[in-house]
Amino acid sequence: MNRLADINDKNFQKELRGDFVRDGFIFFPGFLNEQEIKLVQTKVTEFIDKKVAGMPEKEVYYEDKNDKSTLKQLQKLFDHDAFFFDMMFGSRFEKLASILLDDQVHGKNIQYFNKPPKIGKPTPAHQDGYYFMLQPNEAVTMWMALERVDEENGCVRYVKGSHRYGMRDHGKTKTLGFSQGITDFGCPNDVENEVFFPMQDGDLLVHHSLTIHRADGNSSENRSRKAMGFIYYADKAQENKKAHEEYAKQLEEELKQTAKI
Repeated sequence: MNRLADINDKNFQKELRGDFVRDGFIFFPGFLNEQEIKLVQTKVTEFIDKKVAGMPEKEVYYEDKNDKSTLKQLQKLFDHDAFFFDMMFGSRFEKLASILLDDQVHGKNIQYFNKPPKIGKPTPAHQDGYYFMLQPNEAVTMWMALERVDEENGCVRYVKGSHRYGMRDHGKTKTLGFSQGITDFGCPNDVENEVFFPMQDGDLLVHHSLTIHRADGNSSENRSRKAMGFIYYADKAQENKKAHEEYAKQLEEELKQTAKI
């Protein structure tokens, strides 16, 4: 589906919502046009060059802390740059989140992701809602490609319909930025219903907070895999703030102990 001009059409919104409820995700090719995505790419490069050095260390992840070329993840870009604030709030992304969740929404995070060539690790199978700690667990994560993504440099993979079956058991992983993964992933239902999405820059994936997903590592010799993520909570979703703060504090301490941040 790529009828962006129809996003204000009620019938199209109903179609989007129906697909999302059925599958737990949607794929929206060309969500940003060529001019728009080039501007975003430029702004991301400028942000990395000028803003990262002044960010809190807990918001900046490297595959190798001593090698700045291995930048892996940035958190809360909207706290540090007005351009990304405008992308997050009152935007086309926010409107789409509201349509899919059938509720007003509030933005929680806008992130930058990269899997550097050869060393970009696989993302373990997980459900974002495990980290969010919401009741009800109604939220979306958006994943927008900043460059071409395929099986070689790290496709996103979803288990279709998995959001309908609740939260799976999670346990600690050794993957920076994804500290929890599903402990029993790989059952026949997971394998049979998994789909993946090669993408072009400007394409958008959106998934429900309970949708099981993972991503390949980057086995390319010279291609990065840069993307942006947006997280929106439905207004009806209540966050367990105390538990979330305790988890974030514990994670920060673990990352410091292992010299990851």
